[in-house]
Amino acid sequence: MTLIRGLPGSGKSTLARNLASATGAVHLEADMFMVDRQGFYEFDIRRLTKTHAKCEAKCQEALKEGKNVVVSNTFTRFWEMKAYIDMAEHLGVPLQIVECHGRFGSIHQVPDETFADMRDRWEDLPAAYR
Repeated sequence: MTLIRGLPGSGKSTLARNLASATGAVHLEADMFMVDRQGFYEFDIRRLTKTHAKCEAKCQEALKEGKNVVVSNTFTRFWEMKAYIDMAEHLGVPLQIVECHGRFGSIHQVPDETFADMRDRWEDLPAAYR
């Protein structure tokens, strides 16, 4: 399992798509579960907990099927990755964590205030996961 973290517009999704395409891995991110039936992305904070739960469930399902998985989310705080880290450990799956620090601009029009809040709460990875 590969976890890709970074602020909006840092290149997470692009890296994840390219990595998944090159390796045959399953690419997942919570944003995928915020797409409506017509294929349009619509962020809804009320659905955030459920979208992350769906992402985790799909990840576990794919790992149990023996597939490699790439998960790209902001993961600004360590605890946001913990369910995936625990999942990899429980299933005996190798784990790598990649950080993206590019500045390409968010495709989801994240407001400047929200971006600043995310930047301000960014936590460095504990040494054991670098």
